[in-house]
Amino acid sequence: MNLDGIDVFVKVVQAGSFTAAAKLLNMPTTTVSGKVAHLERRLGVTLLQRTTRKLNLTQAGSKFFSRCVKALEEVEAGESELTAIKAEPQGLLKITTVADLGHSLMPDLIRGYLKKYPQMQVELILTTRVVDLIGEGIDLAIRTGSLEDSTLIAKKFYNDELGLWASPAYLKKNGIPKAVKDLKKHQFIKFSSSPRLFKAMSDKDSEKLVMPSRIFVDDMETMKAFVLGGDGIGTLPGTLADKEEKAGKIVRVLPGWRWGAANFYFVYPPQRFVSLKVQTFIEHALQTRAERKDL
Repeated sequence: MNLDGIDVFVKVVQAGSFTAAAKLLNMPTTTVSGKVAHLERRLGVTLLQRTTRKLNLTQAGSKFFSRCVKALEEVEAGESELTAIKAEPQGLLKITTVADLGHSLMPDLIRGYLKKYPQMQVELILTTRVVDLIGEGIDLAIRTGSLEDSTLIAKKFYNDELGLWASPAYLKKNGIPKAVKDLKKHQFIKFSSSPRLFKAMSDKDSEKLVMPSRIFVDDMETMKAFVLGGDGIGTLPGTLADKEEKAGKIVRVLPGWRWGAANFYFVYPPQRFVSLKVQTFIEHALQTRAERKDL
C-alpha cells in the first residue's frame, strides 16, 4: 500500500483549490499539484476536473475521496492511540519467573505497579522451565544465573547474598555452629544441582567443606519449608529469609560467612524501542527495591 499523495489529495478537495491546500500544508502550489498528478498516474484515473475557476471531483474521485477520508481518520486514530500508549502504559504485561520469586517478591511489586498504572493488567507465569519469550509471547522474565540465549536483552535487577539458615528448634536440638568446621556435625538441605564441595567466604578468609545431607530439593520455597520444619540447615538468599527471620521462625547460621550469591536479571526480547509497559515495570521494580529494604 502506497499512501503517498493521498493526504494532499484530501486536503485539496477539502480546501477547494491547490493554492488554498498549499497554504494549509505549507508547501509550494506546484508541489501540491504535482503530488495529485502523480497519484492520478499511479491509480490510472482522473480524480479531479480542473478549470480556471474551480476543481470538481470526478465520479471515481468522489468514491476515492470518501475512502481516503475514512482511511486517514483511522491512521490519525492509530497515531493518537500510540501517543497515549507512549504517555502511559496500558494493556497486558506478561511476566515469567520462578516460584520462589513469584511467592516472595512479585505480589508487592505487581500490586504497586497496578496502583501506579491503572490501565495495566499483569499475568504472572511461575515455572522452573526456561520459557521461550518470543515464541510464547512473554514480555518480561526475571531470571537468576547465566543468560543462555544471547539474543535476549538482560538488565541487572539485584544481587542477593546466600546465607545459611536454620530453625530455632533445630539449633536447640543440635547446637549452634560457632565455626565453619562445626558444620560437619550437622545435616543440610541441599539443592539437587549443588556441588559436592561448598565454599564459604568471609571478609578475611575462605574455607571449603563437604556438607552431609539426606534431603535434596530443586527450588528455594521447598528449601525454606524444610528449614522451617527443623529438618536441617539450608542455603537461602536474604529476600526469601527476611520475613521469617523477623518473625523469629529462622535464624542466620554463621552470619559472618557467605555461601555465594544469587544474581537476578530482567530479561526481555530485543526490540528497537523497549515497550513502555516493560520499561515502566523495570523502573518501578528497581525503585521499589531501592526504597524498601524488605523486598
